[in-house]
Amino acid sequence: MGYWNRLLVVDLTSRSVETRELSETFVRRYLGGAGFTTRLLYEAVGPEVDPLDPENVLAIAPGLLVGPSVPTGSKTSFGFKSPLTGGYGKSIVGAKMGDQLKRAGYDAMLIKGVAKSRTTLVIEDEEVRFESAADLWGLDTWETDDALKERYGEQVRTAVIGPAGENQSRISMIECEDRQAGRGGPGGVMGSKNLKAIAVKGTKDVPVARPDELEELNQKWRLETTGRGETEVEGTGSATVDVEFGTGEAFDVKNTVLGIYPTRNWQSSYFKSAYDRLEDPENDRVSLDPRYWTEKYVNTKRPCPYCTKPCSQYFEAEDTKYGDIEVDGPEYETQYALGGNVGIDEIEATAKANEICDHLGLDTIDAGNAIAWAMEAAERGLLDETHLDSIEADLAFGNADAVIELLEKIGKGEGELAQLLMDGNARAAQTLGAGEEFAIHVKNQAPAGFEARGIKGMALAYGVAPRGADHLSSCLYALEMGGDFWKFEGYDRQRMDGKALALKAMEDLMMVYDMTGVCKFTRGLTLAEGVRELVNAMTGFDLSTSELLTAGERTYNLSKGYNLREGFDRSDDRLIPRFTEEIPNGPSAGESIDEAAYEKELDRYYTVRGWDSAGVPLGQTLEELDLEEIMGAIGTAHELVD
Repeated sequence: MGYWNRLLVVDLTSRSVETRELSETFVRRYLGGAGFTTRLLYEAVGPEVDPLDPENVLAIAPGLLVGPSVPTGSKTSFGFKSPLTGGYGKSIVGAKMGDQLKRAGYDAMLIKGVAKSRTTLVIEDEEVRFESAADLWGLDTWETDDALKERYGEQVRTAVIGPAGENQSRISMIECEDRQAGRGGPGGVMGSKNLKAIAVKGTKDVPVARPDELEELNQKWRLETTGRGETEVEGTGSATVDVEFGTGEAFDVKNTVLGIYPTRNWQSSYFKSAYDRLEDPENDRVSLDPRYWTEKYVNTKRPCPYCTKPCSQYFEAEDTKYGDIEVDGPEYETQYALGGNVGIDEIEATAKANEICDHLGLDTIDAGNAIAWAMEAAERGLLDETHLDSIEADLAFGNADAVIELLEKIGKGEGELAQLLMDGNARAAQTLGAGEEFAIHVKNQAPAGFEARGIKGMALAYGVAPRGADHLSSCLYALEMGGDFWKFEGYDRQRMDGKALALKAMEDLMMVYDMTGVCKFTRGLTLAEGVRELVNAMTGFDLSTSELLTAGERTYNLSKGYNLREGFDRSDDRLIPRFTEEIPNGPSAGESIDEAAYEKELDRYYTVRGWDSAGVPLGQTLEELDLEEIMGAIGTAHELVD
């Protein structure tokens, strides 16, 4: 059926390993990837468990379509109780390690317990063993990967943490060879388990139900998703750009046409000072625009496995004012979080900040937003001398030296200010007892770089996302920026109302991508229908498009149910307070979001989802999704309908 039907369960406490069988019912309902990790997490970790307790788990599952050369079929899901939000944790990454886990003969892995000493988990097909990581502790992520390859061979694929994860920072990530499981603090989960690294090598062919049919489809999608050449960019109408520019391809459009580029801790959505410095603003490009820096600094790509639409930009520079730089990126979210949001318009500085985060194991979005919050707090006089004296550079917007110094200290947990920021902007404000109104987050997680006052549906998308402020749970910005996407046409980005139905449908579709492992960069090509063809060839299930989307809806409702069981409620699906303020300048000047309008659309969203006014799924909804067994745990008060 396209599965091994095998779950690898690793207990670090007892240093034991077992293989459990996955039932056909389980794999049909949850498919793979985030479907598997969400269900495993729900069953394994309840509300009595702190995210940094030994009882938390790290569930890892390659997407269903990872392995048999499906174009862009590279994504692996990491599931955990989030140290950052205290709720549902999911991070998706184009990990070579996930591909090797599938080739080792496992559909998923569940890691639980805590090792007595610092440990590396090594998996080579059927052989699973625990080895000392004492000599690796304290190394950065690149040094750790190099050491593992020297020890186990160049073919081994890895998932490792850096000093930030070792220090159990709640914004720490897991590094997977130039790709990061970044969101929600999974690095802290590994650190709390004394697990420095996972090294995997597999030699098996991935099982496929209908191999000839799958290869025919692979050939079709290789042509459709070819990564070079001209392609329409979402949100630019008829404009075309070369996808060589990766995720930042519409950087200038977001700034100068739409006005949705967060700047100075989201005080503005237009990086005015960057354009003011240009000699010819209409023709020159700001330093952060990839059309400027890819030609100067990028000579190669290091794409995810099976990628045919590579967004990778491998940045290499020597002898800059910030030293030598070598990093895959910066991609758009880093261009915003460690660029305009901290007031920096030097690509070399942003790239260096990106390199530091990758080496020390920090999520660039939350790290950048934490520093931006601190800069505004300093500007308002809220930080005392013990914080400000713990760094040498002046903590001010636009000071790249301060950003670089702070990232080094946050990653290592050094100094008063770093200690304040190492768990993200929301907790920093809570600890300080000030600044919550300009801590930009939902459920303690900072959002991606799409300013919702200029594309208002994204405010709701951020608010309801189970893992905290998140753009990829729905990719609604693809519709908001251009007005048309998939089954939806004529959407007005500057209206708050009328977004609920599209948001629900996009969330279900994007969850399907997270379950199958197909990259969302192809979402405008494969859509649900193309993914369904691939799933059926892989598994032999012959699912309809409706059944496929129902699988996404089931997993999405389970992720919501996880948070409800943890005690989350409607107040956690909040509007970010800054969005009620008017944007001061740029193409979206004067735009804001009315809180009453937001709450009204939130009501509509809950109705479309089949939830009550508190955001709790109705009994009938759970029955239709084969989730009746979670009713009591999540507070569903409605009886099932016969």
